[in-house]
Formats: sequence, C-alpha cells, structure tokens
Amino acid sequence: MASTLADINSQIKKHDEQIAQLRRQAEELRNQERSGVIEEVRKKISEYGLTASDLKLTGRVGAVKRAAGAAPAKAAAKYRGPTGETWSGGRGRKPRWVTEALAAGKSLSDYEIK
Repeated sequence: MASTLADINSQIKKHDEQIAQLRRQAEELRNQERSGVIEEVRKKISEYGLTASDLKLTGRVGAVKRAAGAAPAKAAAKYRGPTGETWSGGRGRKPRWVTEALAAGKSLSDYEIK
C-alpha cells in the first residue's frame, strides 16, 4: 500500500494512463462494430427495399437526432453591446451588459444590429 503522496500520485498517473489506453481501445472496438452494423443495415434495406419514409427518416424536421457531443446551431446575433459582445435575444437569461443597459434606462433597440 502506498504510504507517501509521491507514491499515490505515481499510482494515479499509472491508472490515468491505463484509463486512456482502455478508452482508446473501446473507441476502436466501437468503430469496428459500428461499421459492421452499418453494413448489416444497408443489406437489410436493400433486401427488403426499405425507403427513408418506411424508416420514418423524412417528413419531420426534428426526427433526426444530433450526433452525441454536437453543439446546437447558434442563432444569429440581433444585438451588439458597447464593447462588441453580441446576443441573439433568445430565451434564457439576458447577458449582464443587456440587464445593465436596461437598468440604466437604455432600450434594446439602441443595440440592434442593422
């Protein structure tokens, strides 16, 4: 059992390296399995003459999920602050510069990007 901080840190580093290696191996296996699944699905689609409509892949804009980790598309900026920061005016909390400007008696129209 480790008795010093240096020993513990050494073990942590060793385990971190093992974790990273296992994650790489898992990703490689996932990619190999994924390519096999894709090929199998393509064969089934061809064999049964399936269409995107049969699979409900058309007709609804929100039906297709984003890839994991993919960021949602950013809305176009509608307002520009005094130091160049921008805001789309969307839902959620207003940026600090907006709330401060409104508290100072300014209007959002003063900051519209034209």
